[in-house]
Amino acid sequence: MWRVRSVLGVWTAALVVAGTGTLPAAAVRHGGPEADLAYHGAASMDRGTVDVRFTPRNHGPSAVSDVTVRLRWSARLADEQVLPMGCARSEERVVLCRVGALAADDMGEQIELRVRLVGAPSEVLVELDTVWSGGAVDRNRVNDRQRVLVLDTGDEYYF
Repeated sequence: MWRVRSVLGVWTAALVVAGTGTLPAAAVRHGGPEADLAYHGAASMDRGTVDVRFTPRNHGPSAVSDVTVRLRWSARLADEQVLPMGCARSEERVVLCRVGALAADDMGEQIELRVRLVGAPSEVLVELDTVWSGGAVDRNRVNDRQRVLVLDTGDEYYF
């Protein structure tokens, strides 16, 4: 049984985009407000424990009412995790974190989490991407999709 603390907003966002991994089709078709979301940070791993910290940013031109980011690992997460407020496990290798509202041309609060992997792999690929953006359209999906290979060295790898 997974033990996590979650926020209702994370689950609401997860239900809205359930399994799509993209912005809602209606927002894209109808040309909702445009926002350019980005995530930059660092990740490190030591004996199967991965630390990830990142700061979300909205380059605009529009504000975003609510953002949820997905973090996916190439290795299975241990069953029991202690996640920060606003983050919840959604799959065997996935955690969703609520970023919240982001004004245009503004940065959000830094998000930091630590996860334990099953076993102690020598490396893990961590992928971050937006799964909910409050209906805003992000035409530059390059900077809101990050991939970082983290080796079990204790060193920080930046994205």
